[in-house]
This record gives sequence, C-alpha cells and structure tokens, in this order.
Amino acid sequence: MSELQSTRSWAAQLQRDLERAFDLNWRGVALAEGENKETFDWTPPVDIRETDQAYVLIADIPGVATEQLEITTDKGVLTIRGERSAQVPSAPDRYNRIERAHGTFLRRFTLPKTANADAIAAKSTNGVLTVTVPKLEVVQPRRIEITP
Repeated sequence: MSELQSTRSWAAQLQRDLERAFDLNWRGVALAEGENKETFDWTPPVDIRETDQAYVLIADIPGVATEQLEITTDKGVLTIRGERSAQVPSAPDRYNRIERAHGTFLRRFTLPKTANADAIAAKSTNGVLTVTVPKLEVVQPRRIEITP
C-alpha cells in the first residue's frame, strides 16, 4: 500500500472514529475498545490537521488547568482526559442560568502507522491545547553501487 493510500485509509478511519465519538459523546457516553461505558460531563471540540511533518490536534479547553489534564498513548491510541472545575457561587452571588459545561471529559484518537508516538508534544495556551504528533521519517530507497 502506498503512503498516500495509507494516509487516505487513516483519514477515512479517523472520520469514522470521529463520527462514532461524536454520536456517543452527544449522549454523554464515550466508548473505547475493550472498556465498559464511561460517562463524561462534556466533550471539548477538537480540530485535526496534517502537515508534512506532523499531525496536529487543537482542542478548546478554556478553564482547564494543565494540572487537570492527562495525555497518554497506549497501543496506538492517543487519549486526552481532563476536568474543568465548577464555578461555585459565593453567598451573595446567584446564577440565573448556567450553560458552560464542567466536570470530566475524555477524547481518544487512533494514531496512524506513520505517527511517531515517542515524540508527541503538547502545550496549552489561553485555553487551547495543541498536541503535535510527529510523523516517522520515511525511509527512501537508495541505489547501491556495485564495485568491480
């Protein structure tokens, strides 16, 4: 399979995974292979883009402290888990409406075979989490000269 076909296959699988995750998370449930149902309070939106050197995931997580984030990889799956604390009103404050979600969240992404899981880096700035998954270097064929 060519690298382009492999990337297209990965993109198609990612699309199916995202559709499945969106459908399940819409109901407040996230499923992972081999796991029981886990309930989460909210789902941060994530954009995924690809460059020549890496796959980049960008998640909106305003109000989530870096201490409340956990990013792991296991068996080709990247997991982003975290928690946003609820704003507890003081005695004189009253809320008429609460729309901002709080509590725990979880997002999982299957990494393509071209991902270098050992070199993943993450940073959080102004409520935006950026996870960079570098690509493995592609070994190019080379011609070997035969000496007489």
